Amino acid sequence: MVVIRLSRGGSKGRPFFNIVVADKRVRRDGRFLERIGFYNPTAKETEEGLRIVQDRLSYWVGVGAQTSPTVDRLIKQAAKKAA
Repeated sequence: MVVIRLSRGGSKGRPFFNIVVADKRVRRDGRFLERIGFYNPTAKETEEGLRIVQDRLSYWVGVGAQTSPTVDRLIKQAAKKAA
């Protein structure tokens, strides 16, 4: 199964997450099919904290990819921010 989830980056105490499309069997920070955005929980007010490429997200969901609960929450947050 293909899943859309977060992949952690950054350093200790300064997390940074990529939103990736990956096979469910692959480890969290391992190989992925495509990077479709990022999430920076420690972003300052002048920095961009969340970006999701909506057309690629709709493509992957259209072909059957499942979103993780956290990514689902971030998608809703991005939609509210865009509106």
